[in-house]
Amino acid sequence: MTNTTRKLKKRKKVLLELNRLDENASKILFIHYSCESFYDLRESGRSARITSIAVRYFETGQYVSFSIHSTAEKMGKLNSIESHYDELEKVMLKDFFEFVKQHENYNWIHWNMRDIGYGFQAINHRYKVLGGKPTIIADDKKFDLADKLKVIFGDNYIDHPRLEKLIMKNTISDKDFLKGAEEAAAFKNGEYIKLHHSTLRKVNVMHDIFDRVLDKSLKTDSKKKEIYGLSIQGLYEMANGHWFFNLILLFLGGIISWFITWLLS
Repeated sequence: MTNTTRKLKKRKKVLLELNRLDENASKILFIHYSCESFYDLRESGRSARITSIAVRYFETGQYVSFSIHSTAEKMGKLNSIESHYDELEKVMLKDFFEFVKQHENYNWIHWNMRDIGYGFQAINHRYKVLGGKPTIIADDKKFDLADKLKVIFGDNYIDHPRLEKLIMKNTISDKDFLKGAEEAAAFKNGEYIKLHHSTLRKVNVMHDIFDRVLDKSLKTDSKKKEIYGLSIQGLYEMANGHWFFNLILLFLGGIISWFITWLLS
């Protein structure tokens, strides 16, 4: 199997996966979270504290959020957050995992949440460190939008940082959007609301990008040859699905059907 054939096969698999998700739109959730700076914790060896988690339903657009700040407000500890970090984080994560338990049959779309450094594993680990027992989201229920976009449009479909570049190219609102380092700084400075709004914005951005992938309107820097390669199969895949190509197939099908009918008459 050639490299081009392998890439096209993988691309087709992802597109089928997208169709499957779209057919079950009511079971799609977008998730993103913010945490402490990894660089500030290098010497201590401690895992990064989870500061806020945002979830958005695809079909209804409704948000569900979990944050140290809102947890502190509910517990009457808004003025003493820093001295109760562990307690507040544990309660926040407890609420989050109760939500997960109620949505175990949902599909979770995320952006690069793949490992213990940053991802579902990191959230699970923090809850375990604090004495909790996380509800594990099955791997086949996770859809890494960042990785899938590379499969669909090619590795160089947009410059880095990709999420920010996609926002610019597709004129998506970046209101309240903070870069990773800015989010970590916001937490360090006690700007919890600012931080949480950024997390909410990012699930909104993912929702918008995913929706545009489904309706084939997402703008990227990809060239056709980077997506399909230079092969007969690639040319077929590129033409397949285009209205003009389908029109030709319909026309030829009609001629063949008429000819067979004529032969049998």
